[in-house]
Amino acid sequence: MTIPSLFVAHGSPMLALEEHDYARFLQGLGQHFKIPKAIVVFSAHWDTPIQSMTMDQTHTTMHDFYGFPEEMYKITYPALGDPELNKRIDELFKKNNLNYTPVRDRGLDHGVWVILQKLYPEANIPVIELSVDSTRSPKEQYNIGAMLAELRKEDVLIIGSGGLVHNLRTISEGAQTDEWAAEFDHWIAVELEEWDLKSLFDYRQKAPFADQAVPPYGLEHFAPLFYAMGAADDERKAKRLFQDYQYGNLSLNCWMFGS
Repeated sequence: MTIPSLFVAHGSPMLALEEHDYARFLQGLGQHFKIPKAIVVFSAHWDTPIQSMTMDQTHTTMHDFYGFPEEMYKITYPALGDPELNKRIDELFKKNNLNYTPVRDRGLDHGVWVILQKLYPEANIPVIELSVDSTRSPKEQYNIGAMLAELRKEDVLIIGSGGLVHNLRTISEGAQTDEWAAEFDHWIAVELEEWDLKSLFDYRQKAPFADQAVPPYGLEHFAPLFYAMGAADDERKAKRLFQDYQYGNLSLNCWMFGS
């Protein structure tokens, strides 16, 4: 069975410590499919104009946030890299004429390790992190993900880590979900389930409340959706596995693409 690709909302860095429905869902998510031999993550927290890829044999843990409890800065996720997978991705990028920058000694940002320490807490599966480019069109982002679709047949799990509704200027402590956030997520869900690329690629014009859900200064959190979708271009099936909200409108959702 081919491993699917995933879009996983990483929410707040506090997800690493929190115990709630979404955290528990992520802890059991790996049981939905066979254990991957490696993981590739497109992270919203690595936004570069040229595609970049980690090349390390061992990863450090980046604590790329501030103002959080001291316990957060003690968490490590000592996953290994995968030189052979680096070569395979290099081959696929070159085959599709995509220039990229190899990067060493960067570490894994919290868009990667916060979700992986829930999915695979033993950190015993090799990880490669890939950047996103929020200035590219959704179609270009999708096409880059599609370059890696073959990897899913090689037992590589491809994840886009970000947030479909991620506007930190609008969050609140209220327990009630903002209607505009739910409406945007619903529109996205309908288009994903129909795999309507034309509408999705034009979401800024067609989706309700797009400017609130995906503000111009926060495009990088929505971009991983298209990379993850593209990685399942050969199967074009979408299934929502989880949906909830924090802080009024911070969307916590997970989508599975492909098998």
